This record gives sequence, C-alpha cells and structure tokens, in this order.
Amino acid sequence: MWQRTRPYLIVLSAALNLSFVGMWIAHAAPARSAGGPDSPAALREGVWCPLHSELGVTQEQWQQIEPRLREFQASAGVLGEQIDRLRMEVIDLLAGPEPDLEAVRAKQEEILATKRVMQGKVAVHLLAEKQILTPEQQQRLFQTLRDRAAWAGAGPSMSGRRAGRGMGQVLRGDAGPQPSGDAR
Repeated sequence: MWQRTRPYLIVLSAALNLSFVGMWIAHAAPARSAGGPDSPAALREGVWCPLHSELGVTQEQWQQIEPRLREFQASAGVLGEQIDRLRMEVIDLLAGPEPDLEAVRAKQEEILATKRVMQGKVAVHLLAEKQILTPEQQQRLFQTLRDRAAWAGAGPSMSGRRAGRGMGQVLRGDAGPQPSGDAR
C-alpha cells in the first residue's frame, strides 16, 4: 500500500514546500521583537512592519502600503487557515483504518487549488508594493526575498526548528538582518 501512496505523499510534500513562502506571508503580523511595533524607531516613524522599516519607506509610502498589507494579511490568513484545515483532513484520512486514496487525492487537489490562489495573491501584493517603492527599495526588497527564500527550503532540523531564517520571518519581523555567511 505504501508503494502506491508514497508518490502522492512526495507530491504533497513538494506542494507544501512550494507554498511555504506564501503561508509565511499570510501569517505576517507586527513583530513582538525589539524591531516590532513597540520599538522607538517604529513608533517614531509609524511603520510597524520591520521589513518596510528596514527598506526605509517614507510616511507617504507607508500610508499607501499599510492598508494594502493589512487587507492582504486578512485575506491570506483565511486561505492559510483553509489550507491548514485541509492538511489536517488529509492526515485524518491517511490515519484511518482503511485510507481512501481517492479521497486523499481529492483533498490534495483542494490544497493545491487553494495554494494557487495564495500564490496569486502574493504575486499581486508584491507587484502592488513594487509600484510604491523606489527602484533602490525594490532592489533591496527582492534581494531580501531571494535571500530568505533560499533559507525557507532548508526544512526543519532534527530538533524540529527551521534550519534557517525564511522570508516569512522577515515579513513578520522575527529575523533581523542576516549576514550572508550566517548559516543558523
């Protein structure tokens, strides 16, 4: 039986990894760290998002970005919850005494469809922000996303913690600037 279901589990695993960045963005929220909404710099500038603070967005830019960011977080959060629920349903189906492979496949298709919607929202959101940012800020934003995306694929370590700091941590403010040689 495992020989038949193994390829589907591998596909499911790959699909989950592909949407990992989108999920992090969906759960992005003001940080609770020193660079978060209560930090003196953030309060002074009114920019609670550490990524945008690091990009040096102006008040005028932030006034355009913040409502879009909050709307994106809310809509992506709903999708994230839906994906989480579907994942649990797949696990429940697989854990049953006689797993129904067709039902598992159907749930996997629902997950993939929802992830496609999420990925579309991420792309639209980033393109909208790109229109607001200066060319230098755009360059820094996309370089930060490239750097963090490379770490996001590192997967969990044996202790269950992620091997690196991913893009979602940057957008949530959980990770400060990372030197290029840091392999935490």
